[in-house]
Amino acid sequence: MATKLLLTLAICRLIVTVGFTFNPNDLLRLGLDGKLSAAPADLQSASVDFGGVYRAEPMAVLHPATSEDVARLVKAAYDSARGFTVSARGHGHSINGQAMTRNGVVVQMSGGLKNKMLTISEKFMYADVWGGELWIDVLTSTLEYGLAPKSWTDYLYLTVGGTLSNAGISGQAFNHGPQISNVHELDVVTGKGELLTCSEKENSELFQAVLGGLGQFGIITRARIALEQAPQRVRWIRVLYSNFSTFTHDQEYLISLHGKPASQKFDYVEGFVIVDEGLINNWRSSFFSPSNPVKVSSLKAEGGVLYCLEITKNYHLSNADTIDQEIEILLKKLNYIPASEFTTDLPYVDFLDRVHKAELKLRSKGLWEVPHPWLNLFVPKSRIAEFDKGVFKGILGNKTSGPILIYPMNKNKWDDRSSVVTPEEDVFYLVAFLRSALESGDETQTLDYLSNQNYEILKFCEDESINAKQYLPHYDNQREWRDHFGEKYWTRFQQRKLEFDPRHILATGQRIFMPSFNPNIANW
Repeated sequence: MATKLLLTLAICRLIVTVGFTFNPNDLLRLGLDGKLSAAPADLQSASVDFGGVYRAEPMAVLHPATSEDVARLVKAAYDSARGFTVSARGHGHSINGQAMTRNGVVVQMSGGLKNKMLTISEKFMYADVWGGELWIDVLTSTLEYGLAPKSWTDYLYLTVGGTLSNAGISGQAFNHGPQISNVHELDVVTGKGELLTCSEKENSELFQAVLGGLGQFGIITRARIALEQAPQRVRWIRVLYSNFSTFTHDQEYLISLHGKPASQKFDYVEGFVIVDEGLINNWRSSFFSPSNPVKVSSLKAEGGVLYCLEITKNYHLSNADTIDQEIEILLKKLNYIPASEFTTDLPYVDFLDRVHKAELKLRSKGLWEVPHPWLNLFVPKSRIAEFDKGVFKGILGNKTSGPILIYPMNKNKWDDRSSVVTPEEDVFYLVAFLRSALESGDETQTLDYLSNQNYEILKFCEDESINAKQYLPHYDNQREWRDHFGEKYWTRFQQRKLEFDPRHILATGQRIFMPSFNPNIANW
């Protein structure tokens, strides 16, 4: 009874805010199998995210039990005279409030599904999964059949629908492409409340729009994910470089091998930048033992910066006797610092879930739930040397507050029909500043300092015409979004919005389109 009273009060607030013309109890009569909640704990959870910078409290939270629950809610918003906004939320790992909506309804996709939607076809090598399923759970289920998805993110406690709405990238992307290039089919609830199945052959425009579409065109409730035979073990290798051009040359060489047989290439290629003096030791570089310290200064780092190449080779126990030779042949082609090779061997699942183990350590120290002013950029290959000089050896000033990833990808592994925007070059780099703001007394670790530094980096790219594109983009106005997409892709993006979410109901936290029915309920 108390829950129903809370929900009725929340709906009454919606009436005052957006001027519903139907009875508030109509939302209670939608025939939902899940739960529509206005409990303070649910509202609080939906009003924050991993970024820890923005806050927007919704009027209610839907915990759907089926795709039809999501469709009924969005249809109610679409059919109402004044409308209300709806935002899908996965595991809350967005950075700038993208999954929030003020005075609307958040659909909490992760957790709470009555009947687990995860079926696997061994014959056709795919898994059908609920859009709110965590990738770690997908991995656990597929491994029971000796199978696994082809392309990953570095962190597995993200939802399938969340990563597919952005792209989903990790060190496998040079070979298999992003996660959005490894999807056969989707079920999507559009901004009109239609529940549609889409693929390359069916509703293909919706299919391409939703992949990397930032939640603007629909809510993914089911995805059919491509699988492959899962390896059993991983040889995980890190080597160091003091020269940036040598580092990038080797990275680009390794990703050029994507068409070669498995025995003649690595399975994962990433890297990171080390700008801090002292120990090369943080939550992503656990190879470097404090009992055997490696100092940046001792390696004659160019401009005080070192670069670490991170590579892996997957294998089965049946071919373990050849793995050493395969790796030796590949490493001989590289020009890293002699004697800087660090190697470990571990089960495949432990490698994929490596960041979660680091998360648990940070949580135990109270260092996880802090603001994360992350900045992710796609930088064209032709300008990456200038970026190194201006940012790694310039703006950062030998100080950072978290990992800085850098690795190249092949553009031909991405589909230009999707909604993701990448640089117009055959090879481009991800550069990810994954930093945490801490109140440690060090000004360079504060939220204001790191946010201002992000602005400096973006300003540098603009002033030098680097033509970088934000990944997991965040902008404050539509002019900046137009610049992000460019005229050609912005026109397509607008047309897709008009077709699939004409009232601008969905994902207003992205700050791309103002709700057409009542601008007062926008997040900004």
